[in-house]
Amino acid sequence: MNPFSVLDLSLITEGGSPSTAFANSRDLIQHAEKLGFNRYWVAEHHAMPGIASAATSVLIGHLASVTHTIRVGAGGIMLPNHAPLVIAEQFGTLEALYPGRIDLGLGRAPGSDPITARALRRRAESADQFPQDVLELMHYFEPPVPGQAVVATPGAGAEVPIWLLGSSLYSAHLAAQLGLPFAFASHFAPHQMEEAIALYRSQFRPSEHLAQPYVMLVANIIAADTSAQAQRLLTSLQMYFVALRRGRPRAFPAPVAPESLEWSPAESGILQSTLSCTFAGDVSAVGADIRSFLNRHQPDELLIAAPIFDHAARRHSLELAVKAREVL
Repeated sequence: MNPFSVLDLSLITEGGSPSTAFANSRDLIQHAEKLGFNRYWVAEHHAMPGIASAATSVLIGHLASVTHTIRVGAGGIMLPNHAPLVIAEQFGTLEALYPGRIDLGLGRAPGSDPITARALRRRAESADQFPQDVLELMHYFEPPVPGQAVVATPGAGAEVPIWLLGSSLYSAHLAAQLGLPFAFASHFAPHQMEEAIALYRSQFRPSEHLAQPYVMLVANIIAADTSAQAQRLLTSLQMYFVALRRGRPRAFPAPVAPESLEWSPAESGILQSTLSCTFAGDVSAVGADIRSFLNRHQPDELLIAAPIFDHAARRHSLELAVKAREVL
């Protein structure tokens, strides 16, 4: 049976605050651990009024400190924003504190708009250096050798699994060449998902890190006791996405009656294409969607995002996802 895991953006809801978002994440990871989820990832985004996980490694440390068995990691760290040595030291520290429980997923996007990217001191050519930066980071995790000029302390010799993340063919190809596990951002950019999976699997080269390809796909799961309730909860994600695509990011909005929303043809097209890996409904409907998705794409693991305004409803959605999994 495919492992299920959780992706959490530490949503800042309308009327909420980062403190509330972090408290919700703390509660949700403890709930996910009790429900038997495999791993819990948070992602690096900057200057986003609806996302609190900008200082990703700090949040990972906090979440790991309140759990016991669930893996905790980054989905992901946007490596071109950082010196590889700094990330090696941060995740080497996390691995030393919580051995055997830390994951490091790497992306090459800025996780922000161009102005914020410049404020991060990110250079225009930073993304072009991504393969070299990944190799440099992997080197810092290797056991040090005599005479090595720069040693990550902590970090050297740390067994931190590295994943490559992507929404295109680029990272799929690189993950295959390096023999690393690959996670595709199908929850918001599904367009090249099938092509990327096929490329990764066909070009995969076994490595000391991984003997055979390992694919994790991401889906938004919005489950409720009735399909009508789930469709209402879904409106929050729809409004959030449309605002983002309009260039006006906002705090995560409260749901409204679906019939009250009027989208332009262009907006409807955006929602249908970008959120095609979003499954909203009661446990039966969500279970059928998950089963179809898994059968079609054959991922090794499913990473579930639960972008829901009300925290109690978010907790319940994870419970229903587990129920749906039990009957797959």
